[in-house]
Amino acid sequence: MRMNLVYNARMENLSSVIPFDVMSLFLNGAHINMQEMSFLKDIVIDSEAHFLVLIVQSSSIFSEIFGYTACRQLLQMLISIIFFHVSEYILALVIHGKSNVSLKSLLISKHYLLAMICSLIEYLIEIYFFPGLKEYWWISNLGLALVVLGEIIRKLAIVTAGRAFTHLIKVYHEEDHQLVTDGIYRFVRHPGYCGFFIWSVGTQIMLCNPISTVGFAVVVWKFFSSRIPYEEFFLKQFFGSDYEDYMRKVPSGIPLVK
Repeated sequence: MRMNLVYNARMENLSSVIPFDVMSLFLNGAHINMQEMSFLKDIVIDSEAHFLVLIVQSSSIFSEIFGYTACRQLLQMLISIIFFHVSEYILALVIHGKSNVSLKSLLISKHYLLAMICSLIEYLIEIYFFPGLKEYWWISNLGLALVVLGEIIRKLAIVTAGRAFTHLIKVYHEEDHQLVTDGIYRFVRHPGYCGFFIWSVGTQIMLCNPISTVGFAVVVWKFFSSRIPYEEFFLKQFFGSDYEDYMRKVPSGIPLVK
């Protein structure tokens, strides 16, 4: 009661000093500011709630995509890619020497990167919309076996051929370029190409990527189907009838390429 009397007395004093219109405007402004503060507070609370919901939904989607299946298959893919390219570079260094090797020996091109990015995009789309497609472990394990087989065939080709194995096609005959027909070259003329073909297609089977599996098979086959005749044109010039006899007896190693 006493507080009300004091408040009323103060308001009367203020009204005697401040004109009524100014006082009314001040009180209305204060009321509007309180409403604006309340409105802003509601916006902040709603924003925080929506943000928390977004975090929960994102974590749920992340856990769906990157569960056990995705982590295992993508890790296998990453290890396969790293091992393939690093081992290619190391073998090139050991066989040909540092002065004759560049980063091109890593065999990473723009087209190769584009193909790998497309395969990754396909994998992420399919595991989100069709997760059951990635659960065929017998298919994934078959792809892993092909990756290992392709690696073995290609690395045997490099080690067996030694300095005769190069990443670029030789158009001039050099002294250390000998015709290699022993080891794995007894079974296929181009085991390096054969190994890469098996490895590349195997990586997509391992990921259970149906589109990229077909795409990789077609693109890689098309590349080698034109590269092999071009390379063998020079090999026949270098080694004459010896290479022609070798061609008749041993398959190329790439399907449908004589």
